Amino acid sequence: MKYAPIPSELFVTNRQRLTAMLKPKSMALLNANDIMPTNADGTMGFRQNTDLFHLSGIDQEETMLLLFPDCPIEKYREVLFLRETNEHIAVWEGYKYTKDHAREVSGIQTILWTHQFDSVLKTIVFEAEHLYLNQNEHTRNASEVQSRDAKFVIQMKDRFPLHHFERLAPLMHHIRAIKQPIEVSLIQEAIRITQAGFERVAKYVKPGVMEYELE
Repeated sequence: MKYAPIPSELFVTNRQRLTAMLKPKSMALLNANDIMPTNADGTMGFRQNTDLFHLSGIDQEETMLLLFPDCPIEKYREVLFLRETNEHIAVWEGYKYTKDHAREVSGIQTILWTHQFDSVLKTIVFEAEHLYLNQNEHTRNASEVQSRDAKFVIQMKDRFPLHHFERLAPLMHHIRAIKQPIEVSLIQEAIRITQAGFERVAKYVKPGVMEYELE
């Protein structure tokens, strides 16, 4: 079954809510999650960083989001960096976002490839005084795996030690806790689908029916 895409207005609004909370002359940077390896050349299923998704709607590895509302170069006030795709990658790994599709999904107009991040950062980073970086600050987080965001924090502090570093997580916790009307509608639809699934399964539950049969 094909579901309707989430309207880009949600992600535009979420970015506006976040940037309104940043200090003057601030840049916020977010990373996609890593793809986790299994054995040999195997990988686990990809799960996007939910903060990045909340602000962009992009569900793809090697994605970066840069928000710099006070940037003197207007086109760099919102920048989405994507892994560059081609026909070979599409055949062997599956569909990856094109720039046009990413604009449609996110509402961000400046879409660049991930390998361009460093050159853009060098161009504008010294116009910023504060760098907001993200980490998993959930109270029950007990992961021993170093995330891409955690590695990025170390790299940025090493490269730009004289900047003021700020925590993005508390701001993201705040805006994600207050659901927008579009989000409420999406949650209600998810509940409806879940209910329909349980009701369908319930019709087949009886003595002698195995769990794998219900699955």
